[in-house]
Amino acid sequence: MSAATAVAVPTLQPGQGAVLGEHYLPSRADEVRWGWLPNADATPVLQVADGATVTLDTLSHEGLLADQGRDPARYIRQFGDVDVLDDAVEVAASGLVNGPDDGPHVVTGPIAVAGARPGDMLRVDVLDLAYRVPYGFVSNRHGFGALAGEYPQDRDSSPTRHVDRMITDGSVSHFAWVDHRDGREVGVMEAGPGRTVQFGLAPFLGLMGTAPDTTAPVPSVPPGDHGGNMDIKHAGVGATLYLPVSVDGALFYAGDPHFAQGNGEVALTALEASLRATLRLSVVPAAQAGVALGGLRNPVVETATHWIPTGMDADLDEAMRRAVRHAVTFLHVRFGVPRAVALAYLSAAGDFEVSQVVDSVKGVHCLIPKADWTAWV
Repeated sequence: MSAATAVAVPTLQPGQGAVLGEHYLPSRADEVRWGWLPNADATPVLQVADGATVTLDTLSHEGLLADQGRDPARYIRQFGDVDVLDDAVEVAASGLVNGPDDGPHVVTGPIAVAGARPGDMLRVDVLDLAYRVPYGFVSNRHGFGALAGEYPQDRDSSPTRHVDRMITDGSVSHFAWVDHRDGREVGVMEAGPGRTVQFGLAPFLGLMGTAPDTTAPVPSVPPGDHGGNMDIKHAGVGATLYLPVSVDGALFYAGDPHFAQGNGEVALTALEASLRATLRLSVVPAAQAGVALGGLRNPVVETATHWIPTGMDADLDEAMRRAVRHAVTFLHVRFGVPRAVALAYLSAAGDFEVSQVVDSVKGVHCLIPKADWTAWV
């Protein structure tokens, strides 16, 4: 099987297909940022009311980058007769600069939310994530990933498979396509001559954030208290992400769409693939947020079953310590649990996972089961 026989996922070109939100924001070449995040001086490309729903197109950078020829139509079609997104072609052909020191991410936004003020939190409810194409890529580039210096093994950049003849600079990009098998959607990639490997799909946006209170340029790769490129796979449909508001309007943005990712994201990328996301953006006033989020002023994910505080730092050990501190604070402030008890509980029942180790600032997140605290709510 190949891209030419991939499952029929309708291509969602800009302005085509279902738009579930009250507002629609495509990834226009003259509005997106490439490799950089909005800062306090950013001009919003959309303004919405508190509680509004927004459908936005997010665009994968794979196929657009210089080491893939910055020609997505030519690059992607070497894997099969598949549709290529018009906005991918337009961004790649635009005058947007994306050099070796820039992040790879195409960032849609920012969106100003009425009434959001510094000290508040922005609540982002993930309502829907629709595949825009039936394929994506997992890439490994020299100098990056958990095994930088060991992989890619082919330092001369010659093709490592019978396709992908255009890759340069020692990068290896593995094409994967969407298929229906055993009653579920899976990603499939070649695993040697005549063989494939499949894995489950669970789409999410790897990059969601608010503008930090700085006028300095903000790179898209390292995540931080503003959110950004956190790559937390639990932030899929049905999840809620809480982000600190640091500037008026919050200036929310999104990008780095994924069809699937394992914790750690060890090669460098997840299954990078474009998504149409529908989100609800709501302001949580400072006083209310302080109680609900245990006084935390950094990203917190909530799912139907877990609260998920985060910790981030360039050093993985310190990221772990920060995640533990934030989880302890969450339980102490929200439920009045003594900090020593909270730490003991987390040692017995909290699951600390490595979000990613590839974004210069590494991430750890803690899963706190809600079921353990039903009597306290």
